[in-house]
Amino acid sequence: QVQLVESGGDLVQPGGSLRLSCTASGFTFDDYAIGWFRQAPGKEREGVSCIGSSDASTYYADSVKGRFTISRDNAKNTVYLQMNSLKPEDTAVYFCAAHLTSQLRLWMLFSDSIEGSYWGQGTQVTVSS
Repeated sequence: QVQLVESGGDLVQPGGSLRLSCTASGFTFDDYAIGWFRQAPGKEREGVSCIGSSDASTYYADSVKGRFTISRDNAKNTVYLQMNSLKPEDTAVYFCAAHLTSQLRLWMLFSDSIEGSYWGQGTQVTVSS
C-alpha cells in the first residue's frame, strides 16, 4: 500500500522557519521524484519544489527561491522541505507527492494534467503574527 505522510506543519510568525517532512512507503522510493505542492483557500494548487530521484536535480517556484530548500534521505524514504523567511502568503496546506519522472518543471507546472502521481494528505502551514 502506497503511503506518503507529511509532518511539520505549524503556526509560525512571519520571518520564521519550519521544516516539513514527507515519509513514503509502498513503492521504490529511490526511483521517484518527490515534490511539494501547496494550496491556499480559494487558490489553485501550486507546485513549490521537487527533487529528482538522483538528488542531482531540483526545482523551485519563483515565489520560494532563496527561502526554501528541498533535500532527500533515501535511506529513510524521506524528503524534507526547509522553509525560511516565511511570509503570510506561504500559508497553505502543503502536500507531498511522488512521480516517476525526470521532467521536474513540467510536473510542477502541469500536475493537474499529469496522471500517475502518489499523494499525501497534507499538513497545514500558517504564517501569521
